Amino acid sequence: MIESLQTGGSERQFVALSRSLDDNRFQVNLGCIRARGAFLEGLSPVTFPLGGSLYGLQSWKTRLGLSRHLRGQGIAVAHAFDYYSNLTLIPSARLARVPVVIGSQRQLGDLLTPLQSRAQTAIFRWCDSVVCNSSAAAQRLVDSGLDKKKITVIWNGLGPEAFAAAVPMLPQRSGWLRVGMIARMNSVAKNHLLFLRAAAQLKNIGAQVEFILAGDGPLRPQLEQEATELGLGDRVNFLGDCRDVPSVLASLDLTVLPSASESLSNAIIESMAAGVPVIATDVGGNSDLLAEDRGILVPLGNESYLARAIARLLQQDALRLQMGHNCRCFAQDNFTLEKMGRQYSALYLRLLEDKIWRSKRPSG
Repeated sequence: MIESLQTGGSERQFVALSRSLDDNRFQVNLGCIRARGAFLEGLSPVTFPLGGSLYGLQSWKTRLGLSRHLRGQGIAVAHAFDYYSNLTLIPSARLARVPVVIGSQRQLGDLLTPLQSRAQTAIFRWCDSVVCNSSAAAQRLVDSGLDKKKITVIWNGLGPEAFAAAVPMLPQRSGWLRVGMIARMNSVAKNHLLFLRAAAQLKNIGAQVEFILAGDGPLRPQLEQEATELGLGDRVNFLGDCRDVPSVLASLDLTVLPSASESLSNAIIESMAAGVPVIATDVGGNSDLLAEDRGILVPLGNESYLARAIARLLQQDALRLQMGHNCRCFAQDNFTLEKMGRQYSALYLRLLEDKIWRSKRPSG
């Protein structure tokens, strides 16, 4: 279960996981709180609306209805995929006596309010396991008091299309290099403004560079205005919402992710799978991904440092190409959909077997 199926990393992973599980072992039932988003295409999740509040009367009626649904469907494993589904599915599953209940922490948690963080940590204590997609996210939960034995780290997985050669979305511009940022424009934590300000510092580095922003959201008008005020002109290109990420990446020479908070960034691992090196802020799980030979980590919020790192890779073709090769090899070893599916399957089956063993164990 997930909150919605809008265009985003968690939503993409939700769909990928649902399709990667072995049909001979698992019958997958999908649920969401709000039936909206581009990833709804081809899916038919059952919707459980909360009525605008996690704690209002409607939300408790929804949880009771969800509990009846879980019992009626004979659900053996209930897996919540994000913050809102954690607080909705987990108590409903416990009420329905679902054998295995799993929560998820797919962000660091630092963007939650203190109240939200405490509520989620309390709910996680009802789980048999909590899946994190990075060691940084897992450590946050340990620091909040959750039992380390209850936490499982499973990295995100990418389908074969992420590793296949793609037709570039943008036609080649002779003599130009392209630097891209792929992120929804719905949160200042993504730091699009920092990316644009770093781009403005690179107008006179002696190379023809185009800066690409792939993604859409309520912050886009502000970002377009900022690009105009910085005098970026034809050096910046806003592509809008782009679901064909491999085609975007096939158009780029370098990607940048200056976020203030990341657990395990899909933008980074997709770029790595395409053989495009990455410059990212040294936060969360980014350090697990970008070792010295696969990209560059920069301090958070320092646009001058970011600009210098971009300039370094743009001016050193051999280094940039070698980093891209290293990125692709690392992604092939660690981020395939098959590997992720196997790890989730093993987790589900292990927890089920443990419950069966304990239920049959003689008392006393």
